[in-house]
Amino acid sequence: MELLSRLKNFDWMLFFALVITASAGMLSLASTNIDFFWRQLVWYALAFTLILCAGFIDWKWVLSQTWFRFGVYGISVAMLLLSQFQSASIRGTKSWILFAGIQFEPVEIAKLGLIFVLAGFFSRKHISAWQTGNIFLSFVYAALPAVLALLHPDFGSSMVLLLIWAGFLLIEGINRKRFLAGFACAILAFAALWVFVLKDYQKDRLTGFLFPTRDPFGANYNVIQSKIAIGAAGFLGKGFGQGTQSQLHFLPEAQTDFIFAAFVEEWGLLGGTFVILTFFAIVYRLIVIGIRAQDNYSKFIVLGTALVFTIHFFINVGSNMGVMPVTGITLPFFSYGGSSVLTIAVLISIIERIKLESR
Repeated sequence: MELLSRLKNFDWMLFFALVITASAGMLSLASTNIDFFWRQLVWYALAFTLILCAGFIDWKWVLSQTWFRFGVYGISVAMLLLSQFQSASIRGTKSWILFAGIQFEPVEIAKLGLIFVLAGFFSRKHISAWQTGNIFLSFVYAALPAVLALLHPDFGSSMVLLLIWAGFLLIEGINRKRFLAGFACAILAFAALWVFVLKDYQKDRLTGFLFPTRDPFGANYNVIQSKIAIGAAGFLGKGFGQGTQSQLHFLPEAQTDFIFAAFVEEWGLLGGTFVILTFFAIVYRLIVIGIRAQDNYSKFIVLGTALVFTIHFFINVGSNMGVMPVTGITLPFFSYGGSSVLTIAVLISIIERIKLESR
């Protein structure tokens, strides 16, 4: 009876939305690179097993342990620091750590750790969260991994970490005066980054979408090829394995950063709209579960996960369509990458447990 009760209260809409998202991503990988397809299949098998076991893992007790929350956060920061000293870089960055023949991205674990730490912080400091010292401390939690990610250099992930922190402030209910003050500080901080930290190629990427015809074989090459792929797709697309931009390798990173463009080229406006609606369904279910959560900590965990999906979605799809800068941000549970898939799986497993306890 207990098993039947857990199955009944499991959020199947969220689960099947993730299955559809993963299946669409796998379809694109099967078309563009079969090796990536088989590797990703293993990660999805592990991920869905973890999600389905949500009812049997006492996540509430695990996350109530301060040592666990800060342990995940601390390990991720240590790995981000360690990756700075690895000898080889991949695609111009040192964002990966190689262990036992497997590459993984510490920044994905950092997102997980940051959500755990900020959820615990804001649920404990709910009344006094808007004291200047508490705002600054919460910012430090986000800034530490963000700065380390920026040194890789990985501007996109650094930006995501800071946006997660900003999202938590909005969830907590920041007042207008403090919001405007924070926004002004953010502008000043970005100006300092622009002058002293960002490399020329990063600046070119950030400004490229404002001048789409400038440097078509340099900074704007990727997004131009992406827009060609999407623009030539039509309503139904060119068909499986028939996308010229992705199949002839004009479209770079067709399995990660530009997988949405690769998918739309072969499955058209219809397929692209279907993927977008599926992401909306995922975020919708996360918001509903978060609102119904029994305690503030659970609410922050769920809505923090919704933030990750929302931030990644708008940056990735926007950059594929040329309306956002290209920052190397992938689509969660759609793009190739085991680190991201397993991180999302842990969060969804926790959320399914929260859903079971909120009935």
